Parts: sequence; structure tokens; C-alpha cells
Amino acid sequence: MYVYLIGAGPGDPGLITLRGLRALERADAVVYDFLSSEELLAHARPDAELIYVGKKAGNHALPQPEINRLLVRLAKEGKVVARLKGGDPYIFGRGGEEGEELFDAGVPFEEIPGISSTIAGPAYAGIPLTHRTLASSVTLITGHEDPTKPGSVHDWEALARSASTLVFVMGMKNLPEISRNLISAGMSPETPAALIHWGTTDHQRSLVSTIGRLPDDAVREGFANPSVIVVGQVVTMRGKLNWFERKPLFGRTVLITRAREQASESAARFAELGARVIQFPTIAVRPLPDDALLDQAIARLASYDWVVFTSANGVKHFARRLNALGLDARAFGRAKIAVIGPATAERLRALGLRPDFIPARHVAESAAEGLIALGMTGRRVLLPRAFRARDILPAELAKAGAEVDDVPAYETVAADNSGLKEKILAELEAGTLSCITFGSSSTVRNFLAAVSAETLKAHPETKLASIGPITSAALRDAGLEPDIEPEEYTIPGLVKAVCAALCA
Repeated sequence: MYVYLIGAGPGDPGLITLRGLRALERADAVVYDFLSSEELLAHARPDAELIYVGKKAGNHALPQPEINRLLVRLAKEGKVVARLKGGDPYIFGRGGEEGEELFDAGVPFEEIPGISSTIAGPAYAGIPLTHRTLASSVTLITGHEDPTKPGSVHDWEALARSASTLVFVMGMKNLPEISRNLISAGMSPETPAALIHWGTTDHQRSLVSTIGRLPDDAVREGFANPSVIVVGQVVTMRGKLNWFERKPLFGRTVLITRAREQASESAARFAELGARVIQFPTIAVRPLPDDALLDQAIARLASYDWVVFTSANGVKHFARRLNALGLDARAFGRAKIAVIGPATAERLRALGLRPDFIPARHVAESAAEGLIALGMTGRRVLLPRAFRARDILPAELAKAGAEVDDVPAYETVAADNSGLKEKILAELEAGTLSCITFGSSSTVRNFLAAVSAETLKAHPETKLASIGPITSAALRDAGLEPDIEPEEYTIPGLVKAVCAALCA
């Protein structure tokens, strides 16, 4: 029986603390808010109970007293509970009320602080809340006062006279009143002011104005909650310190079609460049129902002259069976190892092995040419790879005199992404989808099974990016011309090429 009141941070999933993440990972039940990200929830145990209690204006999934009682009930069932709250639980997060209820019920708990949106939103917008020459203090203010309280609890004259930076949260509905009250209390209408919407996330938008003009500007620009209001001279620093919105792909949306377990590298690289990333996995990688053929090949591993891995998945599933059979790298004996690309080489090095050969171009054709140049006559070659892969590599090696055992190590199947199809179609219609990336010919085929080639042709503003010529050929077979193909057929190469194309 235990409850963690966890500050999930302002929106960027990377801003949760390590302590908060570890508490989330061990919880039996996770009670989460509207602002909690899917990426954070993915860290919960697979068997954890996920309970949504989010609140939006006029739409509360569960009233606060019921949330309090829920936490008590779950804890008294003997569960470890993670109460995942946006920002910091004790800064306008009603974490104090939840803690009181837990204390009164005799439930042990702890509060794990989080980074508040009041601090992080302005920071990501290039607005320091304090500055040696502009502001030496900060005042945090709720813009949504308790309607049951008579009059305002705020001393508007004191706020207007203060040299503090003023930060209002949950204040968009009352923004005209906030502006009017400050000006009526003596603040200059020309005082710099800003709005930061969905701060720290890929949806972030910022607006710089003055306290007098801000309400009208907000309406014109379509700003709504969740937004942070900042008032003070520090807003003038945004011109120099606006680092986040200057990232090269900020405001662009990139769709990744790779298998979910493979997409993390691509997603991280695009996100680091400021892109909004949508994962639309078109394939799923899974073990074969029967590993007998692979196990037999591993049993005679030392008899091969070459073992050729064509993908990181091939290495992963080969290692899975190697470990299951109680073997390690010593089982390779005299066999040399070839890989097609750097990602596969990196996965191999994680096993303590180094490739003996990597082709100059990371495609099967180049691998075949390079291996043949090393001499294949009479050589025994093991090729552990996907079930139903392209025939070009084993065929060319056999033609050069090699004895090739082409053994399936895993299979790829179409992923279930039916729940995302409508989202993608909506993005296309809205013109907000900047680029779709394809990492293999199978991702092309499976994506087009969900979203037709004719639909893509109707939206030429959405760029199609292919990782290499084989994938590009699959697009052309469907009547689509790739807009982007990197010189280096790797994920880093693809990201670099997409960035160059979208920033041109």
C-alpha cells in the first residue's frame, strides 16, 4: 500500500525526473491526467492498471473528490499507485488536496516533484523568468480563481506595481479580465507579455505582445488552454533566447512507418531536430513459430566460412536463439561475419563481435559484389534473415560458387494500425503532414494498404522519403515518385536528407 504523487513535467516526456520514472515503472496502478503523454505511460508495467481521470475545461472525467477517494481505495487494495500529474503536483496541481486525503485515510505516500509548466514553458519559448537586469523575482498566479470565493483573492495593485515577472496559469478564459485588472491597477498597457501554448511539446506555439493588446492578439491567433501567460520585461529576451522554436524542423510533422521497436532511433533523431513525430508502424517483427531450422544452422555454425546479417533484426533474433541454446560468440569459430549496414554492425558490436565486411553501399547488391570480390568459390555461407526476403543476395552468392544456407530467423507481418488511419487521413487533409518516411519496401506496401497511392498523389505537399533504391523502387511500382532519397542508405542519412529537403 503506497501512493506516489508524481510530477510528470510540462509535456516533454524527457523532463520527468529519474525518481518519478522509477516510481511509475514499479506501480500496480497508474492514475493519470489529461496532460500525461503516451510516451510516459509506455513506461508503466504491461500488467499495470491505467486509469484516466483527466480534466479539461467543462469536461472532467472524474471530479477531484472522487479522484481522492480512488487513490485511497486503490492503495487500500494493497496496490502501489502512481498518481501521474502534469507539471508539479504541488504547483496548481491539487496534489496537496490528494496528499491530505491520503494522510487522513492512513495511506503512506510521497510527493515526487516535477518541472512545472510555469517554468518550463517560458524557458522553451526563450523567456527567462528572472534576469539580473530585468527581474529578480517571479510570482506564480492562478488565472482560474475559485468561483465560490467572494471577489478576487489577488491584490492587483501589488501585482501591477511589482517588479516581479508575473506568470499566470489556467488563465486563457479570464485573459481579458487579467489584462484589464492589471492596467486598471496602474500597469502600463505597453508592458511586454507573452503566451506559450503547449509549452515544451511539438505543439508549442508562442505569441509576444503587450498586456494591453494580448487578449485581442490571442483571439486573432487562436490561442487557448493549456497556455501560460507571462508578463514582464523578461519577455523582451525571447528574440535572443528562443532556442526551441529555432530548431530546423520545428513546426514540421514527420510520419515514421517502421516497426514500433525499430522506430525509436528515427523518432529520437527527428524530435531532436524539433519535428513533431507520428509513429505509424506498418510492420511488426516477431519470432518464427518454429526455430528448428535456425537452431540447426547454429549447431553447425563453426563450419561456415561466412555469416551474413542483412538487418539488425537478423542479429537480434540470431542472438536470441544463440542464448537460448546456451551458446555465445565462441560458437562462430573461424566464421567471418558480414553486415549490410552500420545499424546492423552496431547491433553486432553489442554482442562483442565486429564485422569483417561492410559494403560501401548498404544494399544487398553491393554486399553481393563485395563478398564475391573476396572469393566465394567453395565457401559455405549462412544467411539468417527475414522469412520471405529478397532473393538477390543468396542467388548472386550461389552463382559465384558459394554454398548458401538461407535460413529464416524472424518474420515481418503487417501491423495493426487501424486506429491511426483516420488520424493520418486528417493530417493529410489539413495539410499538416510534412513528410512520410519509408525504411523498406514492405513498409511501402503495408502503408499503401491503409492509405492509397491515389490519396498520396492528391497531397503533393507531403514529401515521400525513401531510405534507399529498393524502397524507392517499391514506391515507383505503386505509381509514386520518392521526393527524398539519401546518399547514404541509413537512418542518419535519411534524417539528414529529410531535414535538408524540408528546410530548403
